[in-house]
Amino acid sequence: MSKGKGSGITAPLGLSDELADIVGAKKGEKLSRPEVIKRLWAYLKEHKLQDPENKQYFKPDKKMEPIFGKEKIKAFGMSKYLKEHFIKA
Repeated sequence: MSKGKGSGITAPLGLSDELADIVGAKKGEKLSRPEVIKRLWAYLKEHKLQDPENKQYFKPDKKMEPIFGKEKIKAFGMSKYLKEHFIKA
């Protein structure tokens, strides 16, 4: 398989400043959706934001609030919050 420009879900996309900040993307760096999700999971674990009772849920911290709000949400549903934070180049 050749490493070229991805398409569809693997297409590298620009990120909003808020999202780039959370996932540690450099200014202007483009990431695919799966890569962003992978980095979000790493962020959740690193900052111990998952609900200890039910790890499917997490409570957004201050850095995540502009994207996810303040309420506890299901981690597998976080993709829907990201739509407006991906910038098609």
